[in-house]
Amino acid sequence: MQPTAKALLALTCMTLSSVSLGAQTLTIATVNNSDMIRMQKLSKTFETEHPDIKLNWVVLEENVLRQRLTTDIATQGGQFDVLTIGMYEAALWGAKGWLEPMKDLPASYALDDVFPSVREGLSVKGSLYALPFYAESSITYYRTDLFKDAGLTMPERPTWEQIAGFAEKLTHKDKEQYGICLRGKAGWGENIALITTVANAYGARWFDEQWKPEFNGPEWKNALNFYVDTMKKSGPPGASSNGFNENLALFNSGKCAMWVDASVAGSFVTDKTQSKVADHVGFTYAPHQVTDKGSAWLYSWALAIPTSSKAKDAAKEFSAWATSKEYGELVAKTDGIANVPPGTRASTYSDAYMSAAPFAKVTLESLKAADPSKPTLKPVPYIGIQLVTIPEFQGVGTQVGKLFSAALIGQTTVDQALTAAQQTTEREMKRAGYPK
Repeated sequence: MQPTAKALLALTCMTLSSVSLGAQTLTIATVNNSDMIRMQKLSKTFETEHPDIKLNWVVLEENVLRQRLTTDIATQGGQFDVLTIGMYEAALWGAKGWLEPMKDLPASYALDDVFPSVREGLSVKGSLYALPFYAESSITYYRTDLFKDAGLTMPERPTWEQIAGFAEKLTHKDKEQYGICLRGKAGWGENIALITTVANAYGARWFDEQWKPEFNGPEWKNALNFYVDTMKKSGPPGASSNGFNENLALFNSGKCAMWVDASVAGSFVTDKTQSKVADHVGFTYAPHQVTDKGSAWLYSWALAIPTSSKAKDAAKEFSAWATSKEYGELVAKTDGIANVPPGTRASTYSDAYMSAAPFAKVTLESLKAADPSKPTLKPVPYIGIQLVTIPEFQGVGTQVGKLFSAALIGQTTVDQALTAAQQTTEREMKRAGYPK
């Protein structure tokens, strides 16, 4: 029996539809942080709900991810459909027209639930260019058992000098116990993020109001001397190789008495499956010194879609799913409420979450207090606390990060590192045409 023309047409349409849907693969570039690794695992739920979309993951170390994404988007290479980026890239790449605006989100996404400071950090002139997966400030983690045994009390708002004093008393190198772990790995998003907040606390700034670098000022000298001296006295060996993940591993293995870093680690250091010290962790605010302005950063890892993507609708579907309230509920169900991606939504901070997450209050208050528009004691012409939102910062910050890392391991002195940072930054800013 021959099929009718109508039946043949229907069969052809079904076949074409299957080929089309089956061929839609999203390539997602993300960072190798625990929350993103969890997202990759839970994305099987998304694939089940969206059988027409397949996910291909590229998971990279932070510095490598930034380098790959910057190269790809600047050349419009089109390797990726979803990018894991921060506020720095969202602002600059959005302004250049390299990212798809995140508009026409469904009402169920509840964009108004996202904290205004996070939305603004991912927007340009009112247009949102990335959806926040999690947001963070920086806070102080410390070992309550070690403090108690040493007869020490952590203030609610410690100074960096107090932190250094505690670190010295809690360092026992013969037992592989180090008073403090801080980022030393070179990179504008690694050691520079941490060191800039130290410098801010000491009253320093990257540029004066005429865009002249200020590394030759006393504030930077005091801050960098403090950082290098403290790390040499009380830090772990090989600190110049340690970024966020390395210090997290050291803290969770019981080798750090204190750690000042991203608030997102709160759920990791209290997770008994990955932390040996989960029952002995205290949380307080990032240290200040002569000022609290800019002493704690504001950052968000977010999902964005490059204009070069050939699967923009599917990419938007996934990005909205992974940053939705429903995704948070999925995490709570599978891994516990304390592991819900923090810092982005007001609804996350329910009574149940606040009770389950001992780090939640400090994180929330730190996020509220962070102000990228007024990041330093003295006025500045730029936006950003631990970074400067100009295209040149990625290159300059990386170069300065290498100089500071060299000072940490004694290849150069602090004075030499600061002199070189001043010269490098002046040269690059002049080349870029500043002041503009």
